Amino acid sequence: MAKILIVDDDSKLLRMLERTLRLEGFQVFSAISAAAAMPILVDNQPDLLILDWSMPEMDGITLLRQIREDKNTLPVLMLTARDAIESRVEGLFAGADDYLIKPFAPEELTARIQALLRRTAADPTLTFFKFSDISLDLKTHEAKRAGRNLMLTLTEFNLLTVFMRHPGKVLERPALLGQVWGYANQGEDNVLELYVGYLRRKLEQFGGSRVIQTVRGMGYILKEE
Repeated sequence: MAKILIVDDDSKLLRMLERTLRLEGFQVFSAISAAAAMPILVDNQPDLLILDWSMPEMDGITLLRQIREDKNTLPVLMLTARDAIESRVEGLFAGADDYLIKPFAPEELTARIQALLRRTAADPTLTFFKFSDISLDLKTHEAKRAGRNLMLTLTEFNLLTVFMRHPGKVLERPALLGQVWGYANQGEDNVLELYVGYLRRKLEQFGGSRVIQTVRGMGYILKEE
């Protein structure tokens, strides 16, 4: 049974989310503030965090940044009423793995949660990958290039895993969205492009060559220049 922590200062929404997720079979913890969530994170080690953006005293983005600064790769689903692309980019850049715009249907929330949990499940049959000077270990959750550790978020790590599983193969946009985010959104959402950019910067930060190449009109491919 997966453990989920919900952090939201809207008590009515919090109760609704608790009921919905318990009916889906999850073990649910809740907190009405970021401060109240911190001991729950430590003591109960949830499998997923649902985090409201706008809260008094400490907002969700601040808590998220603290979690990532502690090198915690817990998957985080942000809830926000902000639908501007700039806000979504800020949330993703702070370390969110997905976001959901309020108001939302309970069915969509459940689908996003299931997708995030699927992404964290390791494949027991193959746990180590190597391409050129890049290595990735699913058991230790370590990614390295030329022997240097790459500090990747959970989403970046999962995106790199998909590329490392299919070196030299063109991965189309719907396939990448499906494998990493659990849905093949064909709309204007540019979450894939954002994360490819983040991953490229980290792979190239020590002077490494570009290995994630863009294939125009199709997607991306992992290959050396």
